[in-house]
Amino acid sequence: MTERLAVGDVAPDFTLTSDTGEEVSLSGLRGRKVIVYFYPAAMTPGCTTQACDFTDSLSSLKAAGYDVLGISKDSPAKLAKFRERDGLTITLLSDPDLSAMQAYGAYGEKKLYGKLVEGVIRSTFVVDEDGKIAVAQYNVKATGHVAKLRRDLGLAA
Repeated sequence: MTERLAVGDVAPDFTLTSDTGEEVSLSGLRGRKVIVYFYPAAMTPGCTTQACDFTDSLSSLKAAGYDVLGISKDSPAKLAKFRERDGLTITLLSDPDLSAMQAYGAYGEKKLYGKLVEGVIRSTFVVDEDGKIAVAQYNVKATGHVAKLRRDLGLAA
């Protein structure tokens, strides 16, 4: 079982490739608040809903000082298709070896239709300007999650 992160923990750094082929490091965003969310697969219904919700909220999140990074094990090419198909404006990152997911405890045993399986645990983290975990949410629901997160962060709906 992967260790879960808690509020106050140092956020594990990562450098991953985006859908545009650029390398993005969490440490490169120090000084900004970053919402890092892990999702199972691009272009699936729940993940599309969640990515579209983050895209719809992006301008107000950015205005409040937040960047958004969506991470899955999909290839950069598949992520580029996902962005294009759904008009996404958030940064999509590829974690093919699951290193970032494992560092955040976002990969491991989960229940799927009543069975225990290994896989991506839909999770969201807010990393503060100093690189510490400010919010750690595991097993989040795809639908309505962004609205709930906005409430948790004290941002108007």
